[in-house]
Amino acid sequence: MFLYTTSIIMSTYAIIDTGGKQLRVEPGRFYDVRHFASLKPNISDPNTKILIHRVLLICHGSGINLGHPWLSDAMVKGRILHPCVENKITIRKIHSKKKTRRKSGYRQDLVRFVVDSICLNGKESIN
Repeated sequence: MFLYTTSIIMSTYAIIDTGGKQLRVEPGRFYDVRHFASLKPNISDPNTKILIHRVLLICHGSGINLGHPWLSDAMVKGRILHPCVENKITIRKIHSKKKTRRKSGYRQDLVRFVVDSICLNGKESIN
């Protein structure tokens, strides 16, 4: 007879709002987002440090901190790896019975960044 033990390994993660989307981020992983709102023109240079203050939720172990709409004392620290582009989106318009067809498309500019740490209460760093 086998004895199975269940151990729940809860990882630390945060849900952030950036680029018009909500992302579930974890320390040490990289993500692609559309853009960062910034006053600097060269924000997409490699190794640029970024701070994201729009943190909606932080989960650490069994504790969950939920903001309404954002947590006021939380931030996600990271750095930009490199700019990249998304796969091409093709748009086709066909008008029936008029023999007109139009094909256009574009590639969305993205920025790939890595999350270094998730901070809560200004000094507590969660890695």
